[in-house]
Amino acid sequence: MCLILFAWNSHPDYSLVVAANRDEFYERDTQGISYWPEHPHIVAGRDRADVLGSPGTWLGFSKAGKFAALTNVRAPSEKNPDARTRGELSLMYLTSKDRPASFVEQQSKRFSLYNGFNLLMADLSDPNNAEMHWVSNRMMMGQNIRPRKVFPHQPLAPGVYGLSNAMLDTPWPKVNHRIAAFAQTLAMDGGQLKNADPYLNLLADDHQAPERELPSTGVSLEWEKALSAAFIRTEHYGTRSSTVLRVRNDGNYEMVERRFDAKGVIAHEV
Repeated sequence: MCLILFAWNSHPDYSLVVAANRDEFYERDTQGISYWPEHPHIVAGRDRADVLGSPGTWLGFSKAGKFAALTNVRAPSEKNPDARTRGELSLMYLTSKDRPASFVEQQSKRFSLYNGFNLLMADLSDPNNAEMHWVSNRMMMGQNIRPRKVFPHQPLAPGVYGLSNAMLDTPWPKVNHRIAAFAQTLAMDGGQLKNADPYLNLLADDHQAPERELPSTGVSLEWEKALSAAFIRTEHYGTRSSTVLRVRNDGNYEMVERRFDAKGVIAHEV
Protein backbone atom coordinates (compact mmCIF):
# COMPACT_ATOMS: atom_id res chain seq x y z
CA MET A 1 0.00 0.00 0.00
CA CYS A 2 1.41 3.33 -0.98
CA LEU A 3 -0.88 6.02 0.36
CA ILE A 4 -2.71 6.17 3.69
CA LEU A 5 -4.60 9.29 4.72
CA PHE A 6 -6.08 9.15 8.19
CA ALA A 7 -7.72 11.27 10.83
CA TRP A 8 -7.22 10.32 14.45
CA ASN A 9 -9.72 11.81 16.91
CA SER A 10 -10.22 14.77 14.57
CA HIS A 11 -13.94 14.55 13.84
CA PRO A 12 -16.80 15.05 16.32
CA ASP A 13 -18.37 11.68 15.42
CA TYR A 14 -15.47 9.52 14.26
CA SER A 15 -12.52 8.34 16.31
CA LEU A 16 -10.74 7.08 13.18
CA VAL A 17 -11.16 7.70 9.46
CA VAL A 18 -8.82 6.05 6.94
CA ALA A 19 -8.65 6.44 3.15
CA ALA A 20 -5.96 4.30 1.56
CA ASN A 21 -4.66 3.09 -1.79
CA ARG A 22 -2.76 -0.15 -2.11
CA ASP A 23 -0.32 -0.27 -5.02
CA GLU A 24 1.14 -3.56 -6.17
CA PHE A 25 2.16 -5.59 -9.19
CA TYR A 26 -0.94 -6.80 -11.01
CA GLU A 27 0.33 -10.37 -11.06
CA ARG A 28 0.59 -10.61 -7.25
CA ASP A 29 -2.17 -12.85 -5.95
CA THR A 30 -4.40 -11.10 -3.41
CA GLN A 31 -7.91 -11.27 -2.00
CA GLY A 32 -10.02 -8.21 -1.22
CA ILE A 33 -11.40 -7.30 2.18
CA SER A 34 -13.50 -9.94 3.91
CA TYR A 35 -13.86 -11.60 7.30
CA TRP A 36 -11.21 -14.29 7.65
CA PRO A 37 -12.59 -17.79 8.38
CA GLU A 38 -9.75 -18.55 10.78
CA HIS A 39 -10.06 -15.10 12.42
CA PRO A 40 -13.78 -14.26 12.09
CA HIS A 41 -13.42 -11.09 14.15
CA ILE A 42 -11.03 -9.55 11.59
CA VAL A 43 -12.00 -7.88 8.31
CA ALA A 44 -8.98 -7.35 6.06
CA GLY A 45 -7.48 -7.91 2.67
CA ARG A 46 -5.34 -11.00 2.27
CA ASP A 47 -1.98 -11.46 0.58
CA ARG A 48 -1.92 -14.79 -1.26
CA ALA A 49 1.55 -14.50 -2.75
CA ASP A 50 4.22 -17.12 -2.13
CA VAL A 51 6.27 -15.38 0.57
CA LEU A 52 8.64 -16.08 3.43
CA GLY A 53 6.60 -15.97 6.62
CA SER A 54 2.86 -15.93 7.18
CA PRO A 55 0.90 -14.21 4.40
CA GLY A 56 -0.77 -11.26 6.07
CA THR A 57 -2.56 -8.06 5.20
CA TRP A 58 -1.85 -4.47 4.26
CA LEU A 59 -4.89 -3.11 6.15
CA GLY A 60 -7.38 -4.58 8.58
CA PHE A 61 -9.77 -3.93 11.43
CA SER A 62 -11.10 -6.16 14.19
CA LYS A 63 -14.45 -6.22 15.93
CA ALA A 64 -12.51 -5.64 19.15
CA GLY A 65 -11.52 -2.21 17.86
CA LYS A 66 -7.97 -2.83 16.65
CA PHE A 67 -6.70 -1.29 13.41
CA ALA A 68 -3.49 -1.97 11.51
CA ALA A 69 -2.10 -0.78 8.19
CA LEU A 70 1.31 -1.10 6.61
CA THR A 71 3.35 0.50 3.83
CA ASN A 72 6.76 -0.36 2.45
CA VAL A 73 9.64 2.08 2.76
CA ARG A 74 10.93 2.75 -0.76
CA ALA A 75 14.66 2.05 -0.77
CA PRO A 76 15.48 -0.15 -3.79
CA SER A 77 19.22 -0.32 -3.05
CA GLU A 78 18.75 -2.07 0.30
CA LYS A 79 15.98 -4.51 -0.56
CA ASN A 80 16.65 -8.02 0.72
CA PRO A 81 14.82 -10.67 -1.35
CA ASP A 82 15.14 -13.14 1.53
CA ALA A 83 13.39 -10.95 4.10
CA ARG A 84 10.12 -12.02 5.70
CA THR A 85 6.86 -10.63 4.33
CA ARG A 86 5.96 -7.39 6.05
CA GLY A 87 2.23 -8.03 5.92
CA GLU A 88 2.53 -10.59 8.68
CA LEU A 89 3.20 -7.76 11.14
CA SER A 90 -0.25 -6.28 10.60
CA LEU A 91 -1.89 -9.65 11.13
CA MET A 92 0.24 -10.35 14.21
CA TYR A 93 -0.97 -7.13 15.80
CA LEU A 94 -4.63 -7.67 14.88
CA THR A 95 -4.64 -11.17 16.34
CA SER A 96 -2.69 -10.29 19.47
CA LYS A 97 -3.98 -8.97 22.79
CA ASP A 98 -1.25 -6.33 22.90
CA ARG A 99 -1.87 -2.64 22.74
CA PRO A 100 0.36 -0.75 20.26
CA ALA A 101 3.15 0.21 22.66
CA SER A 102 3.28 -3.31 24.10
CA PHE A 103 3.33 -4.84 20.63
CA VAL A 104 6.38 -2.77 19.69
CA GLU A 105 8.13 -3.76 22.90
CA GLN A 106 7.37 -7.44 22.36
CA GLN A 107 8.22 -7.58 18.65
CA SER A 108 10.96 -4.99 18.11
CA LYS A 109 13.70 -7.64 18.04
CA ARG A 110 12.00 -9.11 14.96
CA PHE A 111 11.90 -5.86 13.00
CA SER A 112 15.34 -6.42 11.48
CA LEU A 113 13.95 -9.49 9.68
CA TYR A 114 11.93 -7.26 7.34
CA ASN A 115 12.67 -4.83 4.57
CA GLY A 116 11.73 -1.25 5.38
CA PHE A 117 8.19 -0.77 6.66
CA ASN A 118 5.80 1.67 8.29
CA LEU A 119 3.22 0.16 10.62
CA LEU A 120 0.19 2.02 11.94
CA MET A 121 -1.65 0.51 14.91
CA ALA A 122 -4.69 1.71 16.81
CA ASP A 123 -6.60 0.27 19.74
CA LEU A 124 -10.13 1.60 20.20
CA SER A 125 -11.33 -1.18 22.50
CA ASP A 126 -11.51 1.23 25.45
CA PRO A 127 -12.80 4.61 24.20
CA ASN A 128 -11.47 6.31 27.32
CA ASN A 129 -7.99 4.92 26.74
CA ALA A 130 -7.76 4.73 22.95
CA GLU A 131 -4.35 5.08 21.35
CA MET A 132 -2.70 5.07 17.95
CA HIS A 133 0.98 4.55 17.16
CA TRP A 134 3.32 4.64 14.19
CA VAL A 135 6.49 2.56 14.06
CA SER A 136 9.08 2.11 11.32
CA ASN A 137 12.22 0.00 11.16
CA ARG A 138 13.89 2.71 9.09
CA MET A 139 14.88 6.31 9.79
CA MET A 140 16.04 9.28 7.74
CA MET A 141 19.61 10.45 8.22
CA GLY A 142 19.98 13.49 5.99
CA GLN A 143 18.82 12.28 2.59
CA ASN A 144 19.53 8.63 3.35
CA ILE A 145 17.38 5.88 4.81
CA ARG A 146 19.04 3.77 7.48
CA PRO A 147 17.92 0.81 9.64
CA ARG A 148 16.53 1.79 13.02
CA LYS A 149 17.90 -0.06 16.04
CA VAL A 150 15.92 1.68 18.80
CA PHE A 151 12.12 1.93 18.76
CA PRO A 152 10.86 4.67 21.07
CA HIS A 153 7.13 4.96 21.74
CA GLN A 154 5.58 7.14 19.07
CA PRO A 155 1.92 7.66 20.03
CA LEU A 156 0.05 9.95 17.68
CA ALA A 157 -1.70 13.09 18.86
CA PRO A 158 -5.16 13.88 17.45
CA GLY A 159 -4.76 15.14 13.90
CA VAL A 160 -4.86 14.48 10.18
CA TYR A 161 -1.90 12.55 8.77
CA GLY A 162 -0.50 11.25 5.50
CA LEU A 163 1.75 8.24 4.99
CA SER A 164 3.26 6.95 1.78
CA ASN A 165 6.52 5.04 1.27
CA ALA A 166 8.76 7.26 3.37
CA MET A 167 8.40 8.37 6.99
CA LEU A 168 5.11 9.58 8.45
CA ASP A 169 4.10 13.00 7.04
CA THR A 170 7.09 13.13 4.67
CA PRO A 171 5.89 15.83 2.24
CA TRP A 172 5.84 13.84 -0.96
CA PRO A 173 3.61 15.47 -3.62
CA LYS A 174 0.88 12.83 -3.41
CA VAL A 175 0.71 13.22 0.38
CA ASN A 176 0.51 17.01 0.28
CA HIS A 177 -1.92 17.02 -2.61
CA ARG A 178 -4.36 14.48 -1.24
CA ILE A 179 -4.21 15.30 2.47
CA ALA A 180 -5.79 18.67 1.76
CA ALA A 181 -8.61 16.97 -0.18
CA PHE A 182 -8.99 14.42 2.60
CA ALA A 183 -9.29 17.12 5.27
CA GLN A 184 -11.95 18.89 3.23
CA THR A 185 -13.90 15.67 2.69
CA LEU A 186 -13.66 14.87 6.39
CA ALA A 187 -15.03 18.29 7.31
CA MET A 188 -18.06 17.71 5.07
CA ASP A 189 -18.78 14.22 6.48
CA GLY A 190 -21.89 14.28 8.66
CA GLY A 191 -20.69 11.34 10.73
CA GLN A 192 -23.50 8.95 9.80
CA LEU A 193 -21.44 6.33 7.93
CA LYS A 194 -23.17 7.33 4.70
CA ASN A 195 -21.72 7.68 1.20
CA ALA A 196 -18.04 6.83 1.13
CA ASP A 197 -17.79 7.98 -2.50
CA PRO A 198 -16.15 11.35 -1.73
CA TYR A 199 -13.26 9.52 -0.04
CA LEU A 200 -12.99 6.95 -2.83
CA ASN A 201 -13.07 9.69 -5.45
CA LEU A 202 -10.19 11.63 -3.88
CA LEU A 203 -8.14 8.42 -3.91
CA ALA A 204 -8.80 8.08 -7.65
CA ASP A 205 -6.77 11.18 -8.54
CA ASP A 206 -4.14 10.25 -11.14
CA HIS A 207 -2.44 13.65 -11.31
CA GLN A 208 1.34 13.27 -11.57
CA ALA A 209 3.64 15.77 -9.89
CA PRO A 210 5.87 18.08 -11.96
CA GLU A 211 9.48 17.01 -12.18
CA ARG A 212 10.70 19.77 -9.84
CA GLU A 213 8.59 18.37 -6.98
CA LEU A 214 9.58 14.72 -7.30
CA PRO A 215 11.52 13.04 -4.48
CA SER A 216 14.69 11.11 -5.20
CA THR A 217 14.25 7.62 -3.83
CA GLY A 218 16.60 5.55 -5.99
CA VAL A 219 14.27 4.71 -8.87
CA SER A 220 14.36 6.21 -12.36
CA LEU A 221 12.87 9.61 -13.11
CA GLU A 222 10.16 7.90 -15.17
CA TRP A 223 9.19 5.77 -12.17
CA GLU A 224 9.35 8.69 -9.75
CA LYS A 225 6.82 10.50 -11.93
CA ALA A 226 4.52 7.48 -12.30
CA LEU A 227 4.63 6.79 -8.56
CA SER A 228 3.91 10.43 -7.66
CA ALA A 229 0.20 10.02 -8.42
CA ALA A 230 -2.27 8.99 -5.72
CA PHE A 231 -3.78 6.52 -8.21
CA ILE A 232 -1.07 4.72 -10.17
CA ARG A 233 -1.51 3.02 -13.51
CA THR A 234 1.42 1.49 -15.43
CA GLU A 235 1.78 -1.60 -17.60
CA HIS A 236 2.62 -4.03 -14.81
CA TYR A 237 2.11 -2.12 -11.56
CA GLY A 238 -0.56 0.14 -10.16
CA THR A 239 -3.30 0.83 -7.66
CA ARG A 240 -5.02 -2.46 -6.95
CA SER A 241 -7.56 -1.27 -4.39
CA SER A 242 -8.91 1.77 -2.55
CA THR A 243 -10.23 1.30 0.98
CA VAL A 244 -12.18 3.57 3.32
CA LEU A 245 -12.63 2.79 7.01
CA ARG A 246 -14.71 4.97 9.33
CA VAL A 247 -15.05 4.16 13.02
CA ARG A 248 -17.61 6.10 15.03
CA ASN A 249 -17.13 7.10 18.65
CA ASP A 250 -19.95 4.72 19.57
CA GLY A 251 -18.02 1.76 18.11
CA ASN A 252 -20.03 1.35 14.90
CA TYR A 253 -17.84 1.15 11.80
CA GLU A 254 -17.90 0.73 8.05
CA MET A 255 -15.21 -0.50 5.67
CA VAL A 256 -15.68 -0.25 1.90
CA GLU A 257 -13.33 -1.16 -0.90
CA ARG A 258 -12.98 -0.74 -4.63
CA ARG A 259 -10.71 -3.15 -6.48
CA PHE A 260 -9.27 -2.36 -9.89
CA ASP A 261 -8.02 -4.32 -12.87
CA ALA A 262 -4.80 -3.60 -14.76
CA LYS A 263 -6.53 -0.88 -16.78
CA GLY A 264 -7.61 1.00 -13.67
CA VAL A 265 -11.26 0.02 -14.17
CA ILE A 266 -13.34 -0.91 -11.12
CA ALA A 267 -13.45 -4.70 -11.04
CA HIS A 268 -15.29 -5.14 -7.74
CA GLU A 269 -16.75 -3.03 -4.97
CA VAL A 270 -17.77 -4.12 -1.50
